[in-house]
Amino acid sequence: MISSFLFMATFVLLGIPTAALFIPWCWLTGNVLPLYKGTRFMLHSSCWMAGVRFQVEGLERVPKDQACVFMANHVSNLDPPALISLIPGRTSAFMKRSLMQLPILGTGFRQGEFISVDRSGSAAAAKESVAAAQRVLAKGVHITTFVEGTRSPDGRMLPFKKGPFFLAMAAGAPVVPVSIHGTENILGKGSLRMKPGMAHVIFHPAIGPSSFATREELMQAVRTTIASGLPEWMRT
Repeated sequence: MISSFLFMATFVLLGIPTAALFIPWCWLTGNVLPLYKGTRFMLHSSCWMAGVRFQVEGLERVPKDQACVFMANHVSNLDPPALISLIPGRTSAFMKRSLMQLPILGTGFRQGEFISVDRSGSAAAAKESVAAAQRVLAKGVHITTFVEGTRSPDGRMLPFKKGPFFLAMAAGAPVVPVSIHGTENILGKGSLRMKPGMAHVIFHPAIGPSSFATREELMQAVRTTIASGLPEWMRT
């Protein structure tokens, strides 16, 4: 529980001044970068204080000066803060609608142009989310998505959702597959107990959607690539 306490204490101690300073600044100026950079520093510092270390490979493979769609597997609640603190440049992400309505945090998410997702399964809502993501990409902001749609209960890969692949093919944006493992041991699904440990994050070479005739072919290529960076037991 010490790691959990240190993570939350650092998160709160840095989060309060970050929100107090940079949310009003964004309202006044329309410039979200100070809030985004402050949030990245807060997340990285919270992980560090909790004893979480990152072994990162492949950041040099991320295309420069081009908005990308980062697609990762999902094994822990630690995955989003890990990726946001590591991805170069600014990224948006798909997020449950309920989180967008939280006080203060929800305001920051909206200012950062995070994209609300309706989990009802409505086709109209899915199209609306994809359209919003295309607008964000057009501004030069990355999109980060966990393509299984939810955390794996045991670390093994789940089936992928189709929405991110509609987005990638419609926008023509490079897809950067990301493999994450180790976070499932640091903060497991359904647990609030963090443990110190090493999280492994691999950024694979970008994949061009235009090289594939269908989204199914693109999906299979991304799945194969993500799996290649995971321990064998997680690939099932």
